[in-house]
Amino acid sequence: MILDLNMADLGGDAVLSGATRGRTVLAEMLRTTAKEPPAITPVLLNFHMVEVATSSYLRESVLAFRDTIRGRRSNYYPVVANPNADVREELEDLLSRRGGVLMACFTRDGDVVETGLIGELDPKQRLTFDLVQQRRETDAGELMRDHADTERVKSSTAWNNRLANLATLGLVAEVSQGRSKRYKPIFEGV
Repeated sequence: MILDLNMADLGGDAVLSGATRGRTVLAEMLRTTAKEPPAITPVLLNFHMVEVATSSYLRESVLAFRDTIRGRRSNYYPVVANPNADVREELEDLLSRRGGVLMACFTRDGDVVETGLIGELDPKQRLTFDLVQQRRETDAGELMRDHADTERVKSSTAWNNRLANLATLGLVAEVSQGRSKRYKPIFEGV
């Protein structure tokens, strides 16, 4: 299941600007996602009809939404969808100042056809993200067993911290299985 939020409709224009408007849109996005879904649900923040979005707008809407949703450890995972080059550049600039990363995708006929990241992960986080994408599902113990030699990590705690951080950023999905946690890509088969 995917929830698709049209950012042009929410913002009332193809040009999205201003912190105040961003906060207004944030409130609407939070109302829309107030009821927790039973399973992992990507929330596409769909910019397909947006021409321009300013940093102040994006900070108060997109980043605040991601931080709020992930802060409550929700089954919702915000994903920036279909950003044009101008919107992507604003997000990259904003994220570079904050040291953040967002999940992004492109859709065609309602289907997610390509995924990627906006912003930069440090090399260890990037390795962990890539391993989750390759394996389709994993946990810290598996990564420790399979990569202890190459990563020179002495315990699974470091892997667990990396995985938990990626989940907090909304880049991988966290699935609780009793007391243990497993991690998988937000989008299956993409």
